[in-house]
Amino acid sequence: MKRSLLAAALAVSLAAPAAAQDRLLNVSYDIARELFEALNPAFAAHWQETTGRTVTIDQSHGGSSRQARAILEGLNADVVTFNQETDIDVLAESGLVPANWRELLPNGASPYYSLPAFLVRSGNPKGIQDWDDLARDDVAPVFPNPKTSGNARYTYLAAYAFELARTDGDHAAAQEFTRAIFASVPVFDTGGRAATQTFAERGIGDVLVTFEAETGGIAAEYAAQGFERVTPSQSLFAAFPVAVVAQNAERNGSTEVATAYLEWLYSPEAQRILAEHFYRVTDETVAAEFADSLPAVDLVTVDEVFGGWDAIRAEHLADGAILDQVFVNQ
Repeated sequence: MKRSLLAAALAVSLAAPAAAQDRLLNVSYDIARELFEALNPAFAAHWQETTGRTVTIDQSHGGSSRQARAILEGLNADVVTFNQETDIDVLAESGLVPANWRELLPNGASPYYSLPAFLVRSGNPKGIQDWDDLARDDVAPVFPNPKTSGNARYTYLAAYAFELARTDGDHAAAQEFTRAIFASVPVFDTGGRAATQTFAERGIGDVLVTFEAETGGIAAEYAAQGFERVTPSQSLFAAFPVAVVAQNAERNGSTEVATAYLEWLYSPEAQRILAEHFYRVTDETVAAEFADSLPAVDLVTVDEVFGGWDAIRAEHLADGAILDQVFVNQ
């Protein structure tokens, strides 16, 4: 009798169709680990509710430019969620991502954004409020090497843009200003995580300059130290672009779920999770709910100030260009 019952149960299990299973690899930037640990389960629940299918989302994190290179070398990403538009452009130039990727999702395919901001020590003993404070002789700012870190390139460009605004477009003054800031940095780490450790764990420097979203996470992680977040009067809009790696997704049979995953990032549910992690969001209702933790700031863009990323690469980031000139001997 027991054998017959077991045989019947086995026959039923073999006859039942296997549950549909989807899988994605999201290749992302270094500081996004905690963010996607919160987002992915919420999307998985949404996907199962709307399609009846389960999804496993694997993550790969590292410097955005390094991640783009890894994909070019064969990392089988279905989607990318980066903090540098130029890194998706590199994938588009190779044919992995459609050339019109910015037009395939709202807001230039950037469902959330951030800006360079400050984290100061408890009580803000140096009274640091804006970019000009970073150039003072008595202030030691901490941020990574802009030659190796996209995060730090945004810091450099934001400081440069601030001085241009303050001097009515005087590029010579902006170069001297950024040179003064670089001269006060005690150590140039290669990336944002290492710079955080220098500031928070080694106790070096008076102010950490990083993405605003990161300042919130660091303040929470090192709550015992009483770090305080400071939003400067002006900063630089930093898009966090996303794209389906179409060539890979088509081969992997994941185009449908990959597209849905990125579209879901614009939903109120996802936008609320993003705002809880101190990212600025495009949903106006959700943004209003978090206005106290994300104060108003005058945001400028790379297009307005620098003429776009192509111009920045040629005039600022190329070998021997402005960044090299102000960063010399650092």
